[in-house]
Amino acid sequence: MVSPSNVKNLVKILIGAAWIDGRIQPEERQYLREIAQAKGLANDPEIKPWLYELVPVEPKECYDWVREYLGDRPSLEDCENLIEAISGLIYSDGEVAVEEARLLTELQDITKQNDSTQPAHTLLLKQIQKLYRRWVEVQN
Repeated sequence: MVSPSNVKNLVKILIGAAWIDGRIQPEERQYLREIAQAKGLANDPEIKPWLYELVPVEPKECYDWVREYLGDRPSLEDCENLIEAISGLIYSDGEVAVEEARLLTELQDITKQNDSTQPAHTLLLKQIQKLYRRWVEVQN
């Protein structure tokens, strides 16, 4: 089950992604309001100022929220879900700004890093198992 704070953080990230190019497009605005409404956060005191563009979101804030949301060791599924959510927002206006593309690229890089650590971990584990088996064989 997704915690309410994670849902709120996801909505914050989406708002930050909409602001990342310096302005929110009308299609992004509508998309964000629909998501906030669907998640029950349209009137949340923390979300409302950003959602209704009373306070702009700086790109650094957006990246900080992404790091907070994903944590130190995000799962591949968490990364992919975040990319999917942000992609829905970014493509809602039919154009992708350079800053938006950069955000998606960074998330994909995080995904690749996490995806590539799994096989390395598995490979290392297999090497340790081989060494252990050899040691056991030598002992017998």
